[in-house]
Amino acid sequence: MAAQLRAALRRGRALAALAVAAAGGLLAAATLGSGPAGAAGGTLHDLAEAKGRYFGTALTQSNLSNSTLTAVAGAQFDMVTPGNEMKWDTTQPSATTFNFGPGDQIVSFAKAHSMRVRGHTLVWHSQLPSWVGSLPAAQVQAAMENHVATQATHYKGQVYSWDVVNEPFNEDGSLRTSAFYNAMGSGYIADALRTARAADPSAKLYLNDYNIEGVNAKSDAMYQLVSSLKSQGVPIDGVGLESHFIVGQIPSTMKANIQRFAALGLDVAVTELDDRMQVPASAANLAQQATDYATVIANCLAVSGCVGISQWGVGDADSWIPGAFGGYGAATMYDDNYQPKASYRSAVTALGGTAGSPSPSSSPSSSSSPSTPPTGSGCRVSTQINAWATGLTENVTVSNTGGSAVNGWSVKFTLPGGQTVTSAWNAAVSPAGGQVTATDLAYNAAIPAGGSTGFGFNANHTGNPAAATGFSLNGVACTVG
Repeated sequence: MAAQLRAALRRGRALAALAVAAAGGLLAAATLGSGPAGAAGGTLHDLAEAKGRYFGTALTQSNLSNSTLTAVAGAQFDMVTPGNEMKWDTTQPSATTFNFGPGDQIVSFAKAHSMRVRGHTLVWHSQLPSWVGSLPAAQVQAAMENHVATQATHYKGQVYSWDVVNEPFNEDGSLRTSAFYNAMGSGYIADALRTARAADPSAKLYLNDYNIEGVNAKSDAMYQLVSSLKSQGVPIDGVGLESHFIVGQIPSTMKANIQRFAALGLDVAVTELDDRMQVPASAANLAQQATDYATVIANCLAVSGCVGISQWGVGDADSWIPGAFGGYGAATMYDDNYQPKASYRSAVTALGGTAGSPSPSSSPSSSSSPSTPPTGSGCRVSTQINAWATGLTENVTVSNTGGSAVNGWSVKFTLPGGQTVTSAWNAAVSPAGGQVTATDLAYNAAIPAGGSTGFGFNANHTGNPAAATGFSLNGVACTVG
């Protein structure tokens, strides 16, 4: 019931339609209209929650100032993982100094959007301040326990789960050397888990790693470790599969691997999903990415112990991939303009929703100059607004009433004072206020004579939810109505 009520609150803010079931007073899923940078058929979190799963994303502190990014995050996802803000170099930069401000900002965003938080991470060999590595071996255990206990206590009751130990294994299945392993041996993992449980008994405790999505030496080692921990009574609730993939390389054994971990009584989560490709992205790779996202979702849905999926980042513009893998990118469901890609639509479909025909690319049209204005009577615009206390959704239909086709379009209009666009779909929209221009995306650049196209946007307002005015298509004034 609590999850359904949370979903209802989010859907109300996003203006999604709800149906109220007669029996039991429970909220039932209804067909949803287009949402912020979304497709018909429901948001990711609505559809995932209907399947008993969550669908999350990762955010960093700098992301919170990007209104387009946060609008998509708040509308589409129901779990947030801090990208860096809960890692050791941020939270305890010196032995005597804790800094929870950045992490608190992520938690505040999550609370404001009825999202849960995946704590990431308490113990990791990377992004570790130099003072930890400089400690005498005899002091490492006390430092680790103090860090875990202090951080987990600070966020007690505010996080759904913790990645208690992150990336403990080498590729061959041996335990990675680190300040903690060097000082404490393999026992550091059990000690960290016990310390986290004592500090926050309600949070789910995970071990998280990459390249353990399929059955291989590394995932075998993780399986043996968690089996041993459980047999010893060490608190362990789940295993996180990071799932940083390359297009076309989803392991064929992924579902079987999820099943064997779940059979131990553990939750399994896909924690950092992305699917990189060489850039510029080809139509074939974007289509394969759509297949890959659907495959990952299907693997999770097939196993009751798989509790959810989180994408690492919201869109290609904030993805870590280009900075980490030269020549690669385009790894998420949203493009650089936070417009949905084919992989978003395949994810919606895999979750049981409906989506329009996916396009090979949702990049803006490559034509630098739209075609000449339509001849004859020009264009006609109709708008539909759905407003609430401080926000609104406006859907715009542009009809070509001229005598020739439009190939590449630019629609200019003026927003009433106090309105600010927060997200858009089926068009690239900028700037956020005043006189605004919406331009086509690659898949909807053509408007035949007598035909029409549509786009929409969400906006905040300060008291005036009126429709936009002064529409023109490629420089030709449009009639409204």
